[in-house]
Amino acid sequence: MRVRIMTSKIRVIVNGMTEDVPEGSTVLSLIKHFNELDKSLIVEHNNRFVYPKHYGDTEISENDKLEFINPNVGG
Repeated sequence: MRVRIMTSKIRVIVNGMTEDVPEGSTVLSLIKHFNELDKSLIVEHNNRFVYPKHYGDTEISENDKLEFINPNVGG
């Protein structure tokens, strides 16, 4: 018999798209979840800049809005 562990999901908007993500997610866990590997990544949470040192302690709630911005570097 298989035991299925249910994880509660919340609905958020990531880069303009509605996404269901695990409840209790942080900015850092969602960066990993969406495979955002750019070291120059800029993150906005509900239209406010998030400093990288706060990625792990910025918790995401239902209906929050996240923007992952990958700046173009170069000329």
